[in-house]
Amino acid sequence: MLTMATIHVDGKEYEVNGADNLLEACLSLGLDIPYFCWHPALGSVGACRQCAVKQYQNAEDTRGRLVMSCMTPATEGTFISIDDEEAKQFRESVVEWLMTNHPHDCPVCEEGGNCHLQDMTVMTGHSFRRYRFTKRTHRNQDLGPFISHEMNRCIACYRCVRYYKDYADGTDLGVYGAHDNVYFGRPEDGTLESEFSGNLVEICPTGVFTDKTHSERYNRKWDMQFAPSICQQCSIGCNTSPGERYGELRRIENRYNGTVNHYFLCDRGRFGYGYVNLKDRPRQPVQRRGDDLITLNAEQAMQGAADILRQSKKVIGIGSPRASVESNFALRELGKLLHRDCTFRAGTSATGTESAA
Repeated sequence: MLTMATIHVDGKEYEVNGADNLLEACLSLGLDIPYFCWHPALGSVGACRQCAVKQYQNAEDTRGRLVMSCMTPATEGTFISIDDEEAKQFRESVVEWLMTNHPHDCPVCEEGGNCHLQDMTVMTGHSFRRYRFTKRTHRNQDLGPFISHEMNRCIACYRCVRYYKDYADGTDLGVYGAHDNVYFGRPEDGTLESEFSGNLVEICPTGVFTDKTHSERYNRKWDMQFAPSICQQCSIGCNTSPGERYGELRRIENRYNGTVNHYFLCDRGRFGYGYVNLKDRPRQPVQRRGDDLITLNAEQAMQGAADILRQSKKVIGIGSPRASVESNFALRELGKLLHRDCTFRAGTSATGTESAA
């Protein structure tokens, strides 16, 4: 049962979900609070200290104290201020500290213009860098054919390792080092083993992990057209947002669906789109007549297939775990229509085991 709570933000009263923390509650109201380490699928750890707000004991309290909104529950009668000057200065100083070793390479970063760090920096009002000394640098790793690694852009929010270990159950990505020399990567170069490693691209709020398949035919995100779609790599039907440029598929991103895939995609769904752009991909139905291949229109192809099926005594229909549930169901119904004695066998792409129905 949903329990509502009344909170007061900068003198205004709001009704929010009592199970949320203050950051979630304010974001649900359209109130801007900068954040990095919090993610709706991963929860709160209070690592980045970016979401600080001023909390008061009651309406008469004028002193208050700084709290991390992601770690503070939205309980009944909570009084907070986002616009308090001390809270604003604290949030700006956190961004300035994070930027101390950041390379500021936005013009060449794949995430430029679509970067959470950029958005939060603008939100805090930080615009001037005072640090003028040598920056810390890291060696980047080769993480395989799908993900690029640029460790110098890291702000140590811990999102990547929290997702990879706690959510995706991976074991070959971790955090190493201590103090101002923290490193997020593998023990050594090599392809990430998790089948869900591609989500690091969207989990990371900066440009540490980027889509290598998109980089091969790169363009800025605002130059692409995105549309809601369904992944065709298996029968689950994960919701996706494919992006195209000049009629060429350049990138696939997750589209949230709370009952199917939530915030994430598997690597096959995210990176397995290369065949779409192949120039020699069959785009029209063809029929072999002797040594020749004859191009047919849709009506000719359907009529020809129907004639062949009518004349056949036995028919084998080959479905695919990459096809949709509806497509495989239609194939089975066609088999039943052609032959009353129909045996349906299904094997999974993961195990290869077979079952009859």
